[in-house]
Amino acid sequence: MSELLIKLVKLFPPELAHNITLNLLKFSFKKKSLIDNKILNQHLLGLDFSNPIGLAAGFDKNAEVVNSIFNLGFGFTEVGTITPKSQFGNSKPRIFRLKEDQAVINHLGFNNKGCNHALKNLQKLNLSNLSTGIVGINIGKNKNSADAISDYCYCLEKLGPYGHYITINISSPNTPGLRDLQKRGQIEVLVKSLQKKQNEFQNLIDKPIFFKISPDLNDEQLRDIALISLANNISGLIISNSTTERHLSLKSSNKNEIGGLSGKPLFIRSTVTLKKMFSLTNGQLTLIGVGGVSNGKECYEKMKAGANLIQIYTSLIFQGPKIVNKIKNELIDLIKIDGFSNVKEIVGKEV
Repeated sequence: MSELLIKLVKLFPPELAHNITLNLLKFSFKKKSLIDNKILNQHLLGLDFSNPIGLAAGFDKNAEVVNSIFNLGFGFTEVGTITPKSQFGNSKPRIFRLKEDQAVINHLGFNNKGCNHALKNLQKLNLSNLSTGIVGINIGKNKNSADAISDYCYCLEKLGPYGHYITINISSPNTPGLRDLQKRGQIEVLVKSLQKKQNEFQNLIDKPIFFKISPDLNDEQLRDIALISLANNISGLIISNSTTERHLSLKSSNKNEIGGLSGKPLFIRSTVTLKKMFSLTNGQLTLIGVGGVSNGKECYEKMKAGANLIQIYTSLIFQGPKIVNKIKNELIDLIKIDGFSNVKEIVGKEV
């Protein structure tokens, strides 16, 4: 997309701008052959990542523009959050730009077209036909569901075979009671139930599963999740979702809107949480760092704090698609300056 077109789209309200962007990407797809510098290549969990920069869940909720996302230079993308049944989400307006703070507050509430709709798109995608790019599938519970565990198990069974990995979203602040699933007793039951479901299907047994956690957890909660993850051989954690905390330094008039805050103000909080989790798990889990990354230096810092991979979203909103290659090029320079030969060598270097 041209710079002028990106500027025009930003003139619209946030959710409308998002929908326009998705439609533009649907009609602008032309397969490109992108080859990343080998310094960025990694083999993790049996998967080959051409570069460590991914697009976080929330952008492509229904798995509609995966190939177009890879054309922007991302090494992986995460579709969703997808729930068993379609749902509208919370009332509008529910996305607020905080331009002065390079941040966004969203109160979406897992709006998506449901499992069956996403399944059709993922089946058309056909992972074996992808020349590059890893596809993760982020799943959640319906707002009015009486049985959250059944919702996750249903989505895992239906969608699991069509993604390279699955993310269990138990940390969105916009679905009532969802974050309670991070509590020790509840997450243990959820983990066991998902593993039982995996063992029932040959094409799910070795599927990597990540849990996406909140940046608002206290040290005891982080320790519990680390112990449970290690004891049950969880593949990895995504750190972190948006925060309900509000920085005193926020300048935007939208700063007090209800919802999860993402973007630049989340960088320090999410990176501290990431560093703690790397220490608690002794670097034994694959960690995806999310929150406030807007340049190569911040990506480098996040990886040195323990992230094997990085996801962005809010910075894409403010800077446009050029940010992907900008981060990759700056990251390559920093790796070389410090005398490393591959990105995996920097992971956890400052923990």
